[in-house]
Amino acid sequence: MGGKQRRSPGRQQSGRQQGSGKQTRQQGQGQNSAGQNLGTAPMTAAAQRAQQKLVQSAQPKRGRGRPRRSQKPPVKVYFLGGLNEIGKNFTLYECQGDMVIVDCGLAFPDEEMLGVDLVIPDFTFVEKNRDKIKGVVITHGHEDHIGAVPYLLKRLNVPVYGTALTIGLIESKLREHNLTASAKLMVTPPGSHIRLGCFEVEFIHVNHSIADSVALALHTPAGVLVHTGDFKIDCTPEEGEMIDLARFAELGKQGVLALLMDSTNAERPGYTQTEQTVNNSLDALFMRAEGKRIIVATFASSISRVQMIINCAVKYGRKVALSGRSMVNVMGIASELGYLDIPDGVLVDLNLINRYEPGQLVLITTGSQGEPMSALTRMAFSDHRQVAIGPGDFIILSARPIPGNEKTVGAVVDELLKQGCTVIYESMYEVHVSGHACQEELKLIHGLVKPRFFIPVHGEQKHLQKNAGIAMSMGMEQKDIFIGDIGNVLEIHEDRMKQLSDVPAGSVMVDGLGVGDVGSVVLRDRKHLAEDGLIVAVCSIEAESGHVAAGPDIVSRGFVYVRENEALMEEARKVVYRALEECAEHRVRDWSDMKQCVKDELSKFLYKKTQRNPMILPIIMEV
Repeated sequence: MGGKQRRSPGRQQSGRQQGSGKQTRQQGQGQNSAGQNLGTAPMTAAAQRAQQKLVQSAQPKRGRGRPRRSQKPPVKVYFLGGLNEIGKNFTLYECQGDMVIVDCGLAFPDEEMLGVDLVIPDFTFVEKNRDKIKGVVITHGHEDHIGAVPYLLKRLNVPVYGTALTIGLIESKLREHNLTASAKLMVTPPGSHIRLGCFEVEFIHVNHSIADSVALALHTPAGVLVHTGDFKIDCTPEEGEMIDLARFAELGKQGVLALLMDSTNAERPGYTQTEQTVNNSLDALFMRAEGKRIIVATFASSISRVQMIINCAVKYGRKVALSGRSMVNVMGIASELGYLDIPDGVLVDLNLINRYEPGQLVLITTGSQGEPMSALTRMAFSDHRQVAIGPGDFIILSARPIPGNEKTVGAVVDELLKQGCTVIYESMYEVHVSGHACQEELKLIHGLVKPRFFIPVHGEQKHLQKNAGIAMSMGMEQKDIFIGDIGNVLEIHEDRMKQLSDVPAGSVMVDGLGVGDVGSVVLRDRKHLAEDGLIVAVCSIEAESGHVAAGPDIVSRGFVYVRENEALMEEARKVVYRALEECAEHRVRDWSDMKQCVKDELSKFLYKKTQRNPMILPIIMEV
């Protein structure tokens, strides 16, 4: 036939095999199964054997023959964050000795991480390979993708690439860490390509809940890997264009080695709703709130959502004030870069809101997740310096609680209702839509890209497993899907995947200015203190004899109220006294042994009396 034969992308045979097959077909024309020519003069037996041997040598080898090995070099993927957790996205790619980091985010502490401010990835492995790393590429400007960039750049100063808004938000963070002078930040618009060693990284425009979001196509000698980042398919986005589906389809036709796809909404059927749904809901709520002050809580990074609120405020003749440090900061950057359009005279200072009637104002604030120090939480508990709420306030929570935050959000809503406010939240009206793709959108991207291998990323185990199930429903075999964990290393060849030995990875806790100085032992002690309190036993002993010279005194913090438990404290003193005297009689003079003896005796006594195990801290002084 004259036309080219169509081949499925990502599953093409090698040129060598295709050539062999063609040769076999040409030689086989006009032959029967014995290799004899039909309609020609009979061949001698020797000629027949020679022709059969020629035909067999042209056929692809099977059975005991050595399997064909990959001709292309492999690419390694190091999963250093973002798997089996929400946040802390951090992936490292390596090919032919060159490394590229994709995203560098943080996670927020859970209930067990007492006193911890932030959780960032463990950078041990990337520090060991600092000479191989060619750059950091960021998909978008959310905290779970950019939050740890300052901590990474303190360890290795490599260039950071991202879209204009993403780089603007990173620059603001670096300013707080005094790193702007040394940092190398590169603005890279969607559609552009950058060369990082043997990697050519392509930026593909996608829709998400923050502007300037991109997916990445990593063109390597091993093949093309598509890393979607966070995305959804929105045909009517509030700002910008819809996702570049055409480019995903082009890559799929050319052949994609592996697809690493967002799994956050893999449990949700159907499609994610368009942002226009929220626009219509906000308009109806503004009309309903006539004469009342409107307070809208949303994510500071939701620039398109804030633009909707400003547009509604302009339509209904209201002034807008911003509350919350992160909200003011992000909106300032977005306005400066042209991502936010605020008409003159609409924005007013938060300190001047008392000059306006309630029906003339809209407050846009942080605190949609019930964060303890956020503006909305302080308003709810009457702890905000500029805003005092009451029955005349109409409050809209334009965000969905992040998994784990439901209880704190509920507490804030309850407190607002006690204050007499009208409170609107997601389950009541369509005041929020997700920024992540649901099942049908995941299927669409998968169908366009047609990857040889599939790796679900960004989510807990249930999300990863569900996304893998979606891929199998699209016809992928289980052996071509990899569900990883933090620290896993995957080596991808053009015809197979292989898991290698794990590398150091995990979580590093940030507490104030301390990075990594809070570990499992410190958290265990904090939990112990929080649950059972502290007992301090102070005593002086004679230097020569070792007998008690003064005390012991017992100090209780978070264990019992001393004034109401004087008898218990007196017995505790006697227990400590006997323990030290026994050490003196047996000539035990080692400080650690003496303290351990006091802790053991006092712990047994207190548990017997109270069924509690407070932390015991003996302090022994020699006189």
